[in-house]
Amino acid sequence: MPVPASVQLQTGRLAITNAFSVATKGYADDRLRGSITRMTRRLAGRTVITLPLDLAVDESTATLVVQCERAGNLIPSLNEDESYSLEITDKQARLVAPTVVGALRGLETFLQLLQGDRDGFYLQGVKIQDQPRFPWRGLLIDVGRHYEPMEVLKRNLDAMAAVKLNVFHWHLTEDQGFRVESKRFPKLHLMGSDGLYYTQDQVRDIIAYARDRGIRVMPEFDIPGHSTSWLVGHPELGSAPGPYKIERGAGIFEPALDPTRERTYKVLDGFLGEMAALFPDAYMHIGGDENEGKQWDRNPQIQAFMKEKGIKDNHALQAYFNQRLLKILQKHGKKMIGWDEILHEDLPKDAVIQSWRGAASLADAAKKGYNGILSAGYYIDLIFPASQHYFADPLPETSTLTPEEAKHVLGGEATMWGE
Repeated sequence: MPVPASVQLQTGRLAITNAFSVATKGYADDRLRGSITRMTRRLAGRTVITLPLDLAVDESTATLVVQCERAGNLIPSLNEDESYSLEITDKQARLVAPTVVGALRGLETFLQLLQGDRDGFYLQGVKIQDQPRFPWRGLLIDVGRHYEPMEVLKRNLDAMAAVKLNVFHWHLTEDQGFRVESKRFPKLHLMGSDGLYYTQDQVRDIIAYARDRGIRVMPEFDIPGHSTSWLVGHPELGSAPGPYKIERGAGIFEPALDPTRERTYKVLDGFLGEMAALFPDAYMHIGGDENEGKQWDRNPQIQAFMKEKGIKDNHALQAYFNQRLLKILQKHGKKMIGWDEILHEDLPKDAVIQSWRGAASLADAAKKGYNGILSAGYYIDLIFPASQHYFADPLPETSTLTPEEAKHVLGGEATMWGE
């Protein structure tokens, strides 16, 4: 999983016995060797055969030869080469990849090919050429509403690697919780989390664990709405007087950051700069969804600001906020991504649109020149039948996008919300 780009079945089968061994050829580093060890342990667990974990010295006698050209990108990135080829005969399996990440994907395919019958365990002869259809294949986990222990996150990263997903979208802030440690603004996590948050060392641990599996980690800090937890410790950033309390239920709540105060941008600059240094990925998600603007409507200072600046409505005010936010992120070397509500005629084309309200908004963004990813149709927390998710496609055959417009569709992302 997923189905490789090209599969040609061959005659013969490669037996898996206690003589199984793996050799490397060309480039090999700790990440590749670690992935081979993990694969061998999983193979041993599925076959109940004791298998050696040490690499073979002689590739001519190895069951599997992993041939890699180079390490790939130091920091996992959107343009990572994940391609590989895998050939299995009755004598040997050979996995060839330009990068270590490609080799990681090929090792998952090798493991998925395992079969068994009365004669033992084996892999059917096959020739596979594979590369991803889309460079962005993600999973969102919402820890803002409900904190998830480290072992749960790591278990999900293992599952993501098994099916070749490559982006962990870490939804870290919500009305119900602020889940990451900030050394610059400690009131954010100390007062907004009930004590359930990830230290910066734990964040680094997750990033390293994900990188070992060829997975990027993109944080989301949801603003200006879904921001109650921000305001518990910093009520001066809110659009209405405090005090604020963490929300205990599900729903869409009124609190929103005040986009007219310079103090708001000063804090965001400091906090996002701190997070930019912590998270190496090129992208940072700013949320931007479900802000109804009720507090903005009732705030005389905000209304006066809008009149002075010629800002006609709340959508335009949020566009003003997003423009300033994008400049802050650019200052810290990050690209901005947000939910499809951020799409506005004043939004710079540097922003990426994540479509959750339907495929039409993804197509609309692509036609306007924005890169985008699809989440509509991939809401796994809704517990739809699996067939429903297979019907969703970022670029269906019925798409009306031109070839140039279609290049803006980066892929898709499943979401596991915590309501």
